[in-house]
Amino acid sequence: MVTSTDASAATADRYRSFAEVEARGMSATYEAWAAGVATDATTLALIDELPSPKRQPNLVFSAARLLGAQPGPYPAFAGWLAEHWSEVREVALTHATQTNEAARCALHVPVLGGIEGPIALLEVGASAGLCLYPDRYSYRYSGREPLDPADGPSPVVLECTLLGDTPAPVPPHLPEIVWRAGIDLSPLDVRSPADVDWLDALVWPEHDDRRARLRMAAAIAAQDPPRLVSGDLNEQLAALAASAPSDATLVVFHTAVLMYLDEAGRGDFVRQVRDLPGHWLSAEGRTVIRGIRVRDDVPNDSSDLVLALDGEQLAWAQPHGRALRWVPNP
Repeated sequence: MVTSTDASAATADRYRSFAEVEARGMSATYEAWAAGVATDATTLALIDELPSPKRQPNLVFSAARLLGAQPGPYPAFAGWLAEHWSEVREVALTHATQTNEAARCALHVPVLGGIEGPIALLEVGASAGLCLYPDRYSYRYSGREPLDPADGPSPVVLECTLLGDTPAPVPPHLPEIVWRAGIDLSPLDVRSPADVDWLDALVWPEHDDRRARLRMAAAIAAQDPPRLVSGDLNEQLAALAASAPSDATLVVFHTAVLMYLDEAGRGDFVRQVRDLPGHWLSAEGRTVIRGIRVRDDVPNDSSDLVLALDGEQLAWAQPHGRALRWVPNP
């Protein structure tokens, strides 16, 4: 039997790990908040009122910030959270972490550029679908010529540092996307101010560049909203893929999504996607997808994602699209 003491200890470990591994160097606010929660029995007791999947730091902190919590020292945050816990609890129960970072398209473009088009894009875990528009954004890869949409530079400019000695195959032109669709448990609508506000709250406090980019990318997507299907990705994938145009190359892709599935669910998805025509583009943590030979012989950071095409690693990728390190002889 799991006791409340055991649950609090597990939650404390979860927040301590978040502070030390995920937030450190990325958000001083979240590092301080998570480290504070980990040693605060009063706040841990509040968070433990939530079901285990809803206790994740990013969800609790984003819910608080949506409701007005301001970046600052932990004691001030703890006081605010105690005063507003019932509202934060409700947001956490009714929302999910659906970070929709358009900059991740900078990770996808070098892969998409090598696939024969035109391309039909299908994203699993699409959130609001901002990563379904790689052809509508501009790119600035370090040491390379500017890469812009066919009709000229985009207000959304994605900067990506290319690392290592193996050149990434940045294409001379953006891919031709003729169909775009996505699956999400609770799709967000870029035309809804409330949904965009939630996406904004999911951006970490110090990341003002990401916040501005989110708003501009949402405006682009709102001009031509994607087709988003609500439901479990394993239940919806086959039918949605079958609706893609037959004269386009289907590319099913996902970024930091399968980590939310259990082992059986991940296995089901991999079997399904391998049976589909076209290609499978994945960017997940190194232990998430079994069967991909992870290239630890190439320098990488512990938080890097494994960028792979059809189950073969091509690169190490910074999770928010800031850097890409191609691996030799994939």
